[in-house]
Amino acid sequence: MRKGAARKKQRMLIVFSGLAMLGVAVSLVLVAFEDNVTFFYGPTEVRDQAVGEGTKFRLGGLVEEGSVNQNGATTEFTITDLNATVRVAYTGILPDLFREGQGIVAQGAIDSNGVFKADEVLAKHDENYMPAEAVEAMKRAGTWQHATSSAQ
Repeated sequence: MRKGAARKKQRMLIVFSGLAMLGVAVSLVLVAFEDNVTFFYGPTEVRDQAVGEGTKFRLGGLVEEGSVNQNGATTEFTITDLNATVRVAYTGILPDLFREGQGIVAQGAIDSNGVFKADEVLAKHDENYMPAEAVEAMKRAGTWQHATSSAQ
């Protein structure tokens, strides 16, 4: 009987060790995913939800007409969904297709002054293109007009 109890104890130890290793592996995967998950918001959602300072997310909408200001390597502009606006600052080379009235998606975080500091700015395709994420944000804000642009 003692032999059977020792075997049972050994099996239980192996099972619990395996479960502990599985738990550690799952935890590491979840932490890795958390660092790579980036949420998308439109200007209205940023205003209404008051996204926390330093929280990384994607911001999409239209570059507001007359809002682009070049100051050395830093470009400041406003993104709008025709309902709300968010001031953006980006240091670096902007995409060739970046211009006023263009649909863009910027990735970054809001600083202590309420300015969205972009790490990356994406503007693609022709003048009729609107990023799907920006279209969805404008639809949620109730400002999407399909006749003026189309998502591709």
